[in-house]
Amino acid sequence: MEIRPAEPADWPAIWPIWHEVVAAGETYTWDPATGEADARAAWLLPPPAEIWVAVDETVVGTGLLRPNYPGLGAHVANASFMVASAAAGRGVGRRLAERLIARAEELGYRSMQFNAVVSTNERAVGLWKSLGFDVIGTVPEGFRHARLGYVDLYVMYRKLSPAAQRRDG
Repeated sequence: MEIRPAEPADWPAIWPIWHEVVAAGETYTWDPATGEADARAAWLLPPPAEIWVAVDETVVGTGLLRPNYPGLGAHVANASFMVASAAAGRGVGRRLAERLIARAEELGYRSMQFNAVVSTNERAVGLWKSLGFDVIGTVPEGFRHARLGYVDLYVMYRKLSPAAQRRDG
């Protein structure tokens, strides 16, 4: 499996993954009815954001790395990940996450924060904890799950490598 920066030509392969994940209404706060043009605008952000893909003959996952906030908050990274259901359980999410954590360190981010991890997304919560993230906050009933109703959202955080302690924003 190759983890690499996405190219504009990757969007037609990213879109079905994005649509499948968001339309399920179980893990992302975006409207499940989001159309392709709006999805593209939400995911293919301009620099300093970076979009990555996991390729195993075809695109099987995607990740988005960006500053969590602009300006004085730009030293904290934020990332989002989506994996095709057909590739679930094959380590795609872990490989993408490990690469984007390393990339965030290369770029000098001091830490990484996920703002809205759905508490019932046990696979993601377990993965993030195994990669050193802690739950630092809970938004009670912050997500309207398509099947379960209102569930909590977690804010998850981890420090990055001391070698990365150089980003001024």
